[in-house]
Amino acid sequence: MSHPEVAPNALSAVEAADKIRKGSLPSVDLVKACLARIDETEGQLHAWAHIDADHALAQAEEMDSIRRAGRPIGPLHGVPVGLKDIVDTKDYPTERGTPIFAGRKPESDAAIVERLREAGAVILGKTVTTEFAFMHPSQTRNPHNPEYSPGGSSSGSAAAVAAYNVPLAIGTQTNGSVIRPASFCGAYGFKSTRGVISRRGILQTSKSLDQVGVFGRSLEDVALLADVIGSYDPSDALSYARPRPQMQAGSVAEIGVEPDLVWFEAPYNDRLTEDARAGLDEVVNALGARVERVTISENMFNLVDVQRTIHEYEICKHLDKEFTDHWDQLSTSLQPIIERGRKISDAQYEDALEVMASGKTYFDEFFHDYDAIIAPSAAGEAPKFIEGTGDPVFCTIWTLCGLPTLNLPLLVGANGLPVGVQLIGSIEEDDRLLRTANWIVNKLQSDED
Repeated sequence: MSHPEVAPNALSAVEAADKIRKGSLPSVDLVKACLARIDETEGQLHAWAHIDADHALAQAEEMDSIRRAGRPIGPLHGVPVGLKDIVDTKDYPTERGTPIFAGRKPESDAAIVERLREAGAVILGKTVTTEFAFMHPSQTRNPHNPEYSPGGSSSGSAAAVAAYNVPLAIGTQTNGSVIRPASFCGAYGFKSTRGVISRRGILQTSKSLDQVGVFGRSLEDVALLADVIGSYDPSDALSYARPRPQMQAGSVAEIGVEPDLVWFEAPYNDRLTEDARAGLDEVVNALGARVERVTISENMFNLVDVQRTIHEYEICKHLDKEFTDHWDQLSTSLQPIIERGRKISDAQYEDALEVMASGKTYFDEFFHDYDAIIAPSAAGEAPKFIEGTGDPVFCTIWTLCGLPTLNLPLLVGANGLPVGVQLIGSIEEDDRLLRTANWIVNKLQSDED
């Protein structure tokens, strides 16, 4: 029995790269299919800040020409990627979600864009971000129902992948800006260990907390993309000069011994919706004896306030000139945060950095006993669009401590919208986290069968 042909834009990145490599799918055809899908959805979705169809097709034609000539090709050869509009690109504007930077054209590519080009990727365009990659809602809608939020701040990247506009997209996370939108939109979202991926050429809102993340429609896709863009960069103070985890290999690896997992009962778990809590309980119960339930300590809960102190202090320092010179162009969502951040003393900030360091030390030891933490990705389904981008608290501690985190799109809520399950792993053991995720997904699927 023959199976219907999958539309090119619905292929996973791994599938598309394989077909391009073998010559059965020209990159031009894949890019055309993505552009057609964008034309079909963009009037309602509003996921793209900048698209240049001719330029995208010219890149694809060049990749096809290279392949036909028998020259070396990269792991993402001819595969289109969307970039959050805080990532500098010399051939597209980068306007950072604010009129303050309208028409801004960088002179050079961000480090991750250099890596993408080296891997043969086609830069399809720039995806919509919230204002300064913070919290004020963008124009992007949820791909499953436009009455709902896609999350933030990587709203366009998550929505574009989930709506089959593009197989892969880049986002960033300073609190919950990759995992939460991935949960709301029903995509795989992955933020690797802090320091794996260079931040050079990306808007700096917090030198201590900003981290790069990726979106895809499969576990292997997000692992492949993270492998491609991960590299040491001496210009990024948090980039480390050691080998990186082999993330794609981890995502498909068989597990030798069943993993030891932990579920934290945290004070903020009372923010979970009833259906999200029920779904997460089902997942934890299905994993049975592999999961230990632990009550979070008060000291760990205090890390939520520590993250806010660092984030607000640093964004006010990094962007002080822009905030001061263009105050009237800032949203009424951002203005009170800046006013609060400017009141944080140097001593309060230094204390917060010390607590952040102690949190990292705690988790370094914690993961001697566990393979991964299983947690909510968000409070539940996406909120209504008019209610904002959702609560990031379920991501805060893990981001503060620089841990690798992953959204698995496993659940559906009462309104028929996606609800994600979050996995958190140990520093620089991203491959181990992805291997554990692969085991969990396969186990839950086999239990359903």
